[in-house]
Amino acid sequence: MSNSITEATATPYLTLRDLRVSYGSVEALHSINITVNQGEIVTILGANGAGKTTTLMSISGLLRPTHGEILFQGEALHTLPPHVIVQRGITQSPEGRRVFGTMSVLENLQLGAYTRKNADEAAKNLQWIFELFPRLEERASQLAGTLSGGEQQMLAIGRALMGCPRVLLLDEPSLGLAPILVQFIFDTIKAINKTGMTVILVEQNARAALKLADRGYVLEVGKVVLEDTAPNLLANPEVQNAYLGGQRD
Repeated sequence: MSNSITEATATPYLTLRDLRVSYGSVEALHSINITVNQGEIVTILGANGAGKTTTLMSISGLLRPTHGEILFQGEALHTLPPHVIVQRGITQSPEGRRVFGTMSVLENLQLGAYTRKNADEAAKNLQWIFELFPRLEERASQLAGTLSGGEQQMLAIGRALMGCPRVLLLDEPSLGLAPILVQFIFDTIKAINKTGMTVILVEQNARAALKLADRGYVLEVGKVVLEDTAPNLLANPEVQNAYLGGQRD
């Protein structure tokens, strides 16, 4: 991978510091600390309910922390509304894809560019996305709700990329996909990262995520219990037993 940890900038690009997030009276994140360097792929692992999606939604401004801060290039994100966070260069492909089924593929993609003011740049970006996902170009006029699950996942990622992000948040991109499509999605994430884009990846397929990522964090019931380089996490017996079926590569 072209963007290694040693090549990343010394100052963290994105920082979650002592972050607490609650749903009503129930605290979902308990003072977590995560740093992401520019150009990295960082994966967040954990069982269902560990707080992975909550972490991404906090970064994108859809959830407000009750304590702590989120800093992007030194600027506080946790006080900004979601659309401004998108303008700052952080977009999210959500769990479950959430495409607009009664709109065409092209209309879904155009919605992803709603904060972009330069039409020429948006058109150029659209062509890049069609190069990444030729199937989307083939189905540009088709209603998104009639796409297969894999095609909807491509559309969800493409829609997020239309915002020209500097940080791409991906929530369970391989969920429910056939193995051949899973490999395609992960190969595409790698290609996106090679352009210099920073990626934060939440993924149940821990083995595939760690093979792709530079570093990883493991969450358990809203707390960071492990953080390390991806190769070290792959080799960690605790991670192997909890998330990799106890098998070494």
